[in-house]
This record gives sequence, structure tokens and C-alpha cells, in this order.
Amino acid sequence: MALVLTEEQQLLKDSADGFFTDKAPVAQLRRLRDDKDETGYDTGLWRDMAEMGFAGLLVGEDHGGTGFGHVGAGIVAEAMARTLAASPFMASAVTAAGLIDTLASDAVKADLLAKIAGGDTVISPALDEKSRHDLTATATRAAKNASGNTDGDTYTLTGAKTFVPDGHVADHFLVLARTDGTPGDTAGLSLFLVDKGTPGLIVDRTVMADSRNWAKLTLEGVQLPADRLIGTEGDAFDGVDAALDRARIIYAAELLGIAQVCLDTTVDYLKDRKQFGVAIGTFQGLQHRLAHLYSEVETARSAILKGLQAADKGGSLAWFASLAKAKACKVAELATNEAIQMHGGIGMTDEYDIGFYIKRARTVQQLYGDFYFHSDRFARQSGY
Repeated sequence: MALVLTEEQQLLKDSADGFFTDKAPVAQLRRLRDDKDETGYDTGLWRDMAEMGFAGLLVGEDHGGTGFGHVGAGIVAEAMARTLAASPFMASAVTAAGLIDTLASDAVKADLLAKIAGGDTVISPALDEKSRHDLTATATRAAKNASGNTDGDTYTLTGAKTFVPDGHVADHFLVLARTDGTPGDTAGLSLFLVDKGTPGLIVDRTVMADSRNWAKLTLEGVQLPADRLIGTEGDAFDGVDAALDRARIIYAAELLGIAQVCLDTTVDYLKDRKQFGVAIGTFQGLQHRLAHLYSEVETARSAILKGLQAADKGGSLAWFASLAKAKACKVAELATNEAIQMHGGIGMTDEYDIGFYIKRARTVQQLYGDFYFHSDRFARQSGY
């Protein structure tokens, strides 16, 4: 497939770019941060996004979504990144929806996917437990309690989760827990749906560098009925990793949006900023750096679009996902660093918006595998 957008995808891009520019400028994130907003995003914006169909891009029409696909979700993620629009889109409409679509039964899909697509329910994935992403490091335990009565079996979950996106406002959590095996094993992992307010569930809000709200979950003997198990007991690893691969490419698209706006903003600044009576953009050394950055951004764009197209076709995505995320991490780091440096002193000030982009980039770079995680995984997928 050609690495260009179709007519429908281009229309979505134009619509998304205009929507977020108009309704969610960077000033909105700054205001949310300064006001220490407890929700962390504008609920009115999230309703408008749902009405635009953005929350249902990865949900099929039979479940109330638009079924536009992963290229569409990547387009929206990139548009959101340009203005740093805060919303539960990535956590709920991308990652959680993908996990449910991959692992859940038809009945659970029918119940939850429609709510996600309508923006009525926020579901957050609670997967990681360490400072670095590693599903096999899961130590949270889910002990099965056999019951001799008509109520059926139950599970008791004990452990902790970190880096849970929008966890402080989520209605439900998708918690990865170990029903068998020991940390380091891929076998024995199971996924559970845990409701907000369940006894024993403690949610601690964590405001991170990107001015978004994350959460730490503590599960102290959380009791769940057996029907809260998503998929097959002890067999969740492959499904979770496959769903994350699709989400990783969309997160790569968000990093691409950050890199692109840093490039565009820096080019504009170098055209205006003058030294010795001339625009600093005429200095050959800076032109070389911008040319290098431009080529890197376009290379990342091709890798990400190819990955999104592959996700829409189906099949194994590990190679594409790690290529896209690793490349996007490196390019976003280069773009944000270059933007800060070329803006000089003002680039370091809070009054200038560039600082918001570097903080968001560093957070997304770590989520579900950083550059080192994915470059190693890509090498292994390539036979090294």
C-alpha cells in the first residue's frame, strides 16, 4: 500500500487538525496545569470528541463505533499532539478498546465497547509495575477461590500498578495479574476488569512532568467474581502484547505530532529571530541541523504510517510496532532538544510553549516500551 493518506483519511486529518486547533490550544493545557484541575482534562472537550466520532475510531459499527481503523486513530493522535490536547483518548479509546477487542468475550465487547465509543465510560489499562515497561515482571497476584455455592468462583487480587493513564478518573481498570507462575514468565498472566470503588482498590493520583494525571493502583485483597476475568485464565500475555503493539504505533503517531510541531515552530522562530542584523535562519550551521531534523521526521512518518496500515490489515505487528515506537522516540527526543536549543534562553522558560512538548514527549517515550526496549525487540524480530 502506498504511504499516502486516502481521500477519507485526509478529510479526517483536516477535520481533526481544525478541531483541536480551535477547541484545545496549548493554552488549555497550561490553564489545567495552573488551576491544578482534578480531572486533568476538559470534560466538554471529551464529549465533543465523542460526538465527532473520535472515541469510536477503533470500535466497529456493530458496537456503536465508526470502525475507521488505526490509520484514523493515528491521525487523531498526531493532531492532538500538535496542541497537546488532554483527554482519555489514548488510554480508553485506543489501549483499553484494543485490549477488550482482542481478549474479551462477545458479551463483554457488546457491553463495554459501545460505552467507550460513546465517551460514556473511561477504562484505563493497569499493566506495568516497574519503572520500565515489562509485562513479564508482573507480580500482582490473582488467587482463585473455589466456591461450593451457587455464587461461583472468585478471585482475590493483591499487588500494585504504576503509570496508569487517567487512572484517577477511570470508571474501570484492566488489571494484568498473575494467576500462575513467577515474575519473568509469559505464562500465567490474566487480565481482569476492576470497577472504580471496588473494596480494597486504592487509587492515588500522580501528576507527572507532562501536566497530565496518572495514577498508582494498590490492590489490597480486591475480590472479583469469575466473570470479571477477560479472556482465558493464564493466557493473556500474547493478546495483551498484540493489543499493545497496535497502541504503540498510535503512541508513535503522537510522538510524531510533537516532533512536527517542534520542527515547524523552530523554523518560524529562526525566520524571525535576528542576530547581527540578519535572521538566524540564514546561518548555514542551523540550516544543516534543521535539514537533518526534517529528514528524520519524514522517515519516522513513513515508518509510522506503514505500521498503522499494517495494523488495519491484521496479523503480527511486533516488527512494525517496535520499528515505529523506537524511531518515534529517537526523533521526538531530537526534535524537542533541537527546539529548546535553537530557541535559546526563552526555550527554557515556562512562558514559552516548547517546554510543554518536551515534557509530554519524555512521558510518552517511556510508555509501553522506550527506545531501548523497542530497538532491542526490533533487532530480535529481525533475526539478530
